[in-house]
Amino acid sequence: MNRSQQIQQLKTTDLWDIIIIGGGATGLGAAVDAAARGYKTLLLEQYDFGKGTSSRSTKLIHGGVRYMQQGNFRLVRDALRERGLLLKNAPHIAHPLKLVLPAYRWWEKLYYGLGLKVYNFLSAKLSLGPSEILSIKKTQTYIKGLDGKKLSGGVAYFDGQFDDARLCISLALTAADVSATVLNYCKVTGLMHDLGRVKGVRIKDCLTNEEYEARGTVVVNATGVFVDDVLKMDDDGLERSVTPSQGIHIVVDKKFFPGEQALFIPRTDDGRVLFAVPFHDKVIIGTTDTSVEAAEIEPKALEEEVEFVINHFKRYVQTGLQRSDVKSVFAGLRPLVKVPGQKKTAVLPRDHTIWVSKGGMINISGGKWTTYRKMAQEVILKAHYEGGLAYTRCQTETMKLHGWMKKVDFDDPLHYYGSDAAAIRFLQHQGYSQLIHPDLPYTVAEVFWAVGNEMAMTVEDVLSRRTRALILDAKAAIAAAPLVADIMMKELNKDEQWKQQQLNDFYKVAEGYVLR
Repeated sequence: MNRSQQIQQLKTTDLWDIIIIGGGATGLGAAVDAAARGYKTLLLEQYDFGKGTSSRSTKLIHGGVRYMQQGNFRLVRDALRERGLLLKNAPHIAHPLKLVLPAYRWWEKLYYGLGLKVYNFLSAKLSLGPSEILSIKKTQTYIKGLDGKKLSGGVAYFDGQFDDARLCISLALTAADVSATVLNYCKVTGLMHDLGRVKGVRIKDCLTNEEYEARGTVVVNATGVFVDDVLKMDDDGLERSVTPSQGIHIVVDKKFFPGEQALFIPRTDDGRVLFAVPFHDKVIIGTTDTSVEAAEIEPKALEEEVEFVINHFKRYVQTGLQRSDVKSVFAGLRPLVKVPGQKKTAVLPRDHTIWVSKGGMINISGGKWTTYRKMAQEVILKAHYEGGLAYTRCQTETMKLHGWMKKVDFDDPLHYYGSDAAAIRFLQHQGYSQLIHPDLPYTVAEVFWAVGNEMAMTVEDVLSRRTRALILDAKAAIAAAPLVADIMMKELNKDEQWKQQQLNDFYKVAEGYVLR
C-alpha cells in the first residue's frame, strides 16, 4: 500500500461508484465491503487511519453483557455473531479471551451465571466456549490479588480480544488488495452538488496542500463523532445528531495484574462496567463515560476520570497500584446517536443509525467496533439502493482479512502482522533487529515496514498505530521518537526541518498520554 500510487489513482479516475469519508472502523469496513462487491471505491481520511475513536477502545470484541441487562438482545445477538466472524476472518489480530466476573453476594453468582449462560446461548454456533461458575479459590487463582472479603466466588466466560489500530491497518490493506483507493491525510473540504444532489467531494491533501475533486455516484459520511461536521456541508440547518461520550483507559505493567485472564467489574458508581485486560504484555484498565460538549481529535483524560479508574480497580485488586505506576493514559470518544430527553450518555444505545441527508448523502453513526462489518454491509446496501448501483452480494462474512494465517503463534511478537511477519523477520535478519527503545518490544524493521508498506506518514503514525508504543509506555515512546524520525526522514526523502517538525508535533500529542 503506497500513498503515491493511491494519489495517482485519485488523479486518474473520472467517476467513482462510492466515495467514503472517514477512515475509522466503519469507513474502512465499508471500503472493504464496497470494493469486494466490485464497486469503484474511494476512501478519504483527514488524519491517519484509526486516528480517532477506532484506536482507543478497550481492545475487546464482545457482545456486550450489560446490553442484555438493558434488554437489547438484538444488539447482543448481532454482536456475538460478528465477534465469531471476526475471529475466523482475522485470527492473527483477534482471539478468544477468558474474563472473570467476581461475585460478592451469594445471589450474584447465580444471577450472573444464568445471564452468561444466555449470553453464550445467543452466540449459537459461533460460541467461544461455555461459561463457568467459580469457587472462591478458583476465582482468586484466576485474578491474583483479588479482594477476598465477602467474596462468594465468580463466573468465567469467553469474549474476543483484538488490537484495534492493527485491525484498522489490516482493513485498509484489505481494501487496497481488492482495488479500493484508500488515502490518509486527505481532508474533504466541501461537497459537490448537481441539481441539489451530492455528486462528489473537494479534497485537500494535508501533506502537500494540493487540491483535487472526485465525482461519485454515492457519497458516504462515516466520520464517527465528526459526522455532523460533514453533514453540515449538505444541510447546515440540521440539529446535531451525535452526542460524544468520552472514555479513558490507563495502562500499567502486568505485575499489577498478573495472569492471562481479564477482570470484568459489572457495575461501577456511574452505572458502567470496568475491565482490566492483558494487552501486549501490559494491562489496560478502563473505562469511563463522560459527556463532552464537542468532539476533539486528541481528547484528554480528565483528572477525575483517572482517579475514578484507579480507585475502582483498587477496590477489587490489591496489588499496590499507585498513580505513579501508570505508563500511559489515553482517551477516546464514542459517537452515540442522540435520544430526545436523554442526557446521561452511559444509558444511550450503542446501536448504529443510517440516514440520508437532504442532498442524498448517506450518513452512518453510532455502533461499536464489534459490529463494524455488519454496519458496513448495511451502509453499502443503502448506497446500492440510493445510487442505483448494480446489485452484487456482500462478500465479507467469510472474507479473510489481509495477513490471515491458518495457524497463529501468539508467542511470536510479530503475530499480529499475520503473513506479513515473514517479510519483517527478513528485514530483521538483514541487520534491522535493533529495538527502538529498551522498554518497547518493537524493532527498527517495523518502522521500515510501516513506512514502506502501511502508509505511515508521520512519527505519530508509527508510534501510536503501526506499533502501539505510545499507549503501552508514553515516556518510552517519547524517548524512541528521534530514532523513528531519523529513519522516516531518510525513507521519505525529507530534510532536517521536516524531522524537527515531526518531533515537535509528536511530543505535543504524547504529552497528553503522560500522567503527571
